[in-house]
Amino acid sequence: MNFKHTVTVLLILGGFFAPRALVAQEIATTGLGEPQEVSDAFLESFYEALKQKSIENYTLAITALEKAQKESGGNLQADAIVFFEFAKNQIKLKQYNQAEINLEKVLRQEPENQDVLETLYDLYYLTRDYNKAIVLVKKLIVFDQDYKEDLANLYQRTRQYEKALLLLEQLEESWGESVYRTALRKQIYRQTGNTRGAINNAEKKRKNNPANEREYLNLIYLYSENGNPEKAYQTALELQNKFPNSTLVHLALYKFHLDQGNTMGAMASMKKVFNSRVIEKESQYKVLGDFLTFVQQNPQYQAELEGIVEVFSKDNNGQVFEKIADYYLSKGNKELALTFYQKGIEVESDNFSLLKNTLLLQLEFNSFVAAKNLSASSLEVFPAQPVLYLLNAKANNNLQGFKAAINALETGLDYLFDNAELEKEFYEQLAVAYTGQGNTIKAANFAKKAAEILDSN
Repeated sequence: MNFKHTVTVLLILGGFFAPRALVAQEIATTGLGEPQEVSDAFLESFYEALKQKSIENYTLAITALEKAQKESGGNLQADAIVFFEFAKNQIKLKQYNQAEINLEKVLRQEPENQDVLETLYDLYYLTRDYNKAIVLVKKLIVFDQDYKEDLANLYQRTRQYEKALLLLEQLEESWGESVYRTALRKQIYRQTGNTRGAINNAEKKRKNNPANEREYLNLIYLYSENGNPEKAYQTALELQNKFPNSTLVHLALYKFHLDQGNTMGAMASMKKVFNSRVIEKESQYKVLGDFLTFVQQNPQYQAELEGIVEVFSKDNNGQVFEKIADYYLSKGNKELALTFYQKGIEVESDNFSLLKNTLLLQLEFNSFVAAKNLSASSLEVFPAQPVLYLLNAKANNNLQGFKAAINALETGLDYLFDNAELEKEFYEQLAVAYTGQGNTIKAANFAKKAAEILDSN
């Protein structure tokens, strides 16, 4: 049971137990050592501070600590423990300068205390004082070598890129590769524009891991991104020759085939990507986007699309359904587009573009009840999107829910800024709603407002 829960249980039981054992338990976790010869008054005040901190009353905790400090009798060890507690509460209250001062007071007495060093390091990182954090993390490496990754990250954040890359190289030699360090290295190369360094590193990895297809792919992408398609294609052929049954290589080959106008080769590579059990879905989804563009430009392959759509329809991925729906919408097949938009909403209800496109088509197909319900639930997710209020009002107006339409439109206008076209539609729908209620004067006023916006444009 952690200390917070221990205090809570004691409070629930309603008893005030002698605090010495409980205070000792908390102090033990700091490594500062239990102070000797302190008064019961000190212990009770310190216990009160711990109790208040456990229920997140940080200001009251500080008040209790101030009392404890007065009752410490000048006991340096007790004062150090109090300063540490001051800092913890001050960090919670975002009183960062004072927290730093108190932590430094503790370190003057306990310069090698890991818990205090870690707390100060967290404070520096929280306040983005990365140069001070570097000093702290170097001390913490003595306790835990994992902090070397933190140091590399801090070098990157302070633009000491050479130091960061050198440290990453050392860590890779000692610990092997990791996803985090690879991503950090790539970020540094992007920030510095060190294309040659990125390529050299990728070539080295391929050489050191000749049985890893991914190393070839990384190198292919780097060559492609940096304007060397010939080297990229040559590396792709090397990968295919070395791994003739590889499906990963087709993540690169289909692009080359498309660029070279080799439609048959492109189709063959894309099919292998789609049917692969090795290639992750995110990569397949990216290829799907290129495939849809390809079919749009080459309608003779329309029949191929149906089989691909059937494969991806089983994935329950909102972005995939959206891409397929966008394709059908671009081809004028709105009914099928709506089907896929609605499938996407079922699995990704917080996708704004999916919601908007679905609602627009629902209204176009006179599915007013569905549009009313979907727009209402969408507003719970996106309460500041004026277009959703407008679409909700359109659905309600068509269902003769004029009062609900007016409420939606009046609320939505509060979120509308510098969008004359949308404002005009709001006024038009208000005119419709008031007409439905038989309020011809207000209807005429809003129709006039809408017309004035049209005239001003």
